[in-house]
Amino acid sequence: MRLGILGLPQCGKTTLFNSLTRGAQPTGAATGKIEVHTAVVDVPDPRVDRLSAMFKPRKTIYAKVTYADIAGLDGSAGKTGISGTLLNQLTQMDGFIHVVRCFEDENVPHIQGSIDPRRDLAAMDSEFVLNDLIAVERKLERLHEERQKGGGREKAAIERDVALFERFQKELTAERPLRDVSISAEEEKLLSGFGFLSRKPVLVVLNLAEGQKAPEIPYPHKLSQIVDLQGRLEMEIAQLPPDEAALFLAEYGIAEPSLSRMIRLSYDLLGLESFFTVGPDEVRAWTVHRGATAPEAAGEIHTDLQKGFIRAEVVTYTDLTTLGGMTEARAKGKLRLEGKEYIVQDGDILNIRFNI
Repeated sequence: MRLGILGLPQCGKTTLFNSLTRGAQPTGAATGKIEVHTAVVDVPDPRVDRLSAMFKPRKTIYAKVTYADIAGLDGSAGKTGISGTLLNQLTQMDGFIHVVRCFEDENVPHIQGSIDPRRDLAAMDSEFVLNDLIAVERKLERLHEERQKGGGREKAAIERDVALFERFQKELTAERPLRDVSISAEEEKLLSGFGFLSRKPVLVVLNLAEGQKAPEIPYPHKLSQIVDLQGRLEMEIAQLPPDEAALFLAEYGIAEPSLSRMIRLSYDLLGLESFFTVGPDEVRAWTVHRGATAPEAAGEIHTDLQKGFIRAEVVTYTDLTTLGGMTEARAKGKLRLEGKEYIVQDGDILNIRFNI
């Protein structure tokens, strides 16, 4: 899972990045240059801790998430779209965390001269919509040329593509992100090579000053959610030792650290879930999309397991931890065999039987 942290200059992107990664990247600089800082973070999961305590493995491996602090967007891409270098970074992301500035600070001037979260949110959305519109119009030009020349693909296939991209063009011209456009499974396959930015899920983070109340901002788009946090305070707490951090979280009434909160929300937004493998050598968390079959989950572990998949031994996390181990789960009939059609559930513990 790769999530890009973005927003207008001086909105607190790097502050949030430091909160999530326990990093110490300098904050406050607004050079306007394209800069990307990345960090890979363990996904906090108390289920992994519990399983590790049960099996006492030589290695305990958590699922990973990559955060990228992306600088270079300022809401002024204009009719030319986003530059190639920056666009390449953005298209690699599975989703975005869009930081919107709500805090006042006379020492950190806003590039627009005033604090207006709705304006800033709309500016970034418009930048992505405009970039996608340019890409769609270029694609339509190529499709029209292909239709005129003939002799290549079947006419029906070309007309199908034209209809899809004309529908995209209509929505984008009306300033609606492509997240709001319903896509069929067949159309989804056609779009596999396109990294449309306004199709990617977005977690909007309202960056507040300490003690500030979050403004009410409607955001009715699909694959989107709005949350608020006190960015600078969260960063300071994240850099404390765990015991001190817990005291500060309690003092300021913060239910959970921003790392746990953002990852949980990101999993929901991207439609992801975790399953586990356990044993004396290793307890490990794996990430799959909701709806993944047992062979697809096996493929996350190793491609050979998917190719030679026979059956999956499955037990739920709740059953295993309640009963106390695999032997007890098998005795109680909670360890079952599932075939290729089985849909993996969040918290499943899998052992793959295969033959190559």
